[in-house]
Amino acid sequence: MNRAIKKPTIKDVAKKANVSVATVSRILNDLGGYSEETRERVTTIVENMGYRRNAIARNLKTKTSHTIGVLLPKVETTFYVEILNGIEEMSHKNNYSVFICNTGASSHLMPYYLDVLSERQVDGIIVCSLSPKDMYDKNIMDTKIPCILVSTFSPRFTIPYIKVDDFQAAYSATSYLIENGHTKIAMIGGEKEDPIAGIPRLEGYRQALKEYNLNIDESLIKHGGFSFKEGKCAMEALLNENKKFTAIFATCDDIAVGAMFIAHKKGILIPEDLSIIGYDNTKVSEMSYPPLTTISQPSYEMGQKSVEMLIKTITTNKKSESIIMPFEIIERESVKKL
Repeated sequence: MNRAIKKPTIKDVAKKANVSVATVSRILNDLGGYSEETRERVTTIVENMGYRRNAIARNLKTKTSHTIGVLLPKVETTFYVEILNGIEEMSHKNNYSVFICNTGASSHLMPYYLDVLSERQVDGIIVCSLSPKDMYDKNIMDTKIPCILVSTFSPRFTIPYIKVDDFQAAYSATSYLIENGHTKIAMIGGEKEDPIAGIPRLEGYRQALKEYNLNIDESLIKHGGFSFKEGKCAMEALLNENKKFTAIFATCDDIAVGAMFIAHKKGILIPEDLSIIGYDNTKVSEMSYPPLTTISQPSYEMGQKSVEMLIKTITTNKKSESIIMPFEIIERESVKKL
C-alpha cells in the first residue's frame, strides 16, 4: 500500500541543524541574530530537505502576504511587456510574488479584479495605464491598499505615479521632424479625449508647430487607438483625403508600424517619400522595416521603480513621491532630413 510522503516541517529542519525552531524562523525571515555559519548550515538543510514554509500560516502571523497585484488593460502593445518584466524582476528580488490581472480593453474588469486582490490580501497594487475617465481611481482608493500608478495619473486623488512627461515628449518628437526640414507633419494619436496619452501628446504636437510658426492643419490629425490596426486605418484615411504631408508623428510604435504597412502597400517609400517617428521604443520599433526612429520611454525601469516605490509605502506606511522619468529620441532609419 502506498503511503503519502511526509513533508518536512520547521521542527525537522531545526533538529537536523541542531538549532532551535526560533533560529530557523529568524533565518528564513532574514531577521538576524545568528552567525553566518549557522545561516549557511540551515539554508543548506532547508534546500536539501525540500522544506517549504506554509505561506498561509506565515501571513496570519505577519499580516502580510508578500504579494503584489498588477492591473493592466488588454495587452495590445509590447510596451506593457517591458513594464511587466521590470515589475517581476524587482518583485522577485524582494521576495514578493506577482498576480497579473488583465482588466480588458476598456478596463471594465477593474472593479472585479480589485475585489479579487482585496480578498487575496495583497500588500500592494500597481496599475498600468488607468484612464481617469472611467473613474476607477475611486475604486482603487476604496480598497485602502497601497497603490502605484504606472504611465498614468489620477487627477482626483493623490495616488503616487511614475510616468514620462507626455507633453514634452510629443513636443520633442514633432520638433525633431521640423528640425529635419519637415513642415507638413501629420499626427496619428489615440483617443481624442484621453487625458493621459491623448490630450498631452496632441498638445505637445500643436505647441511644436506653433513655436516654429507652422500652420496647424486639423485634417492632418487622426485619432483612434493605440494598435497596429488603428494605425493602418488612420493612414488609409490620411491618404484617401489626398492631403500633402512629408512626415508623421505616431503616438505609439504599433500605430507607426501600421502606418508604414499601408505606405508600403501604396508604394510609398520610408523614409525616401515619407518620414515617421514613433513613441515608446518597443521591440516592434527595432523589428520594423526600416527600423523606426522613436521616443524611448524607460518602460522596464518604470516597472522596477514602481515596485521600489510600492515596497517603500508598504514597509514605512508613508506615501511615495511621484516620479517623472526621462525620455530620449532613438534615431534609426525612418526619418529623412529634407
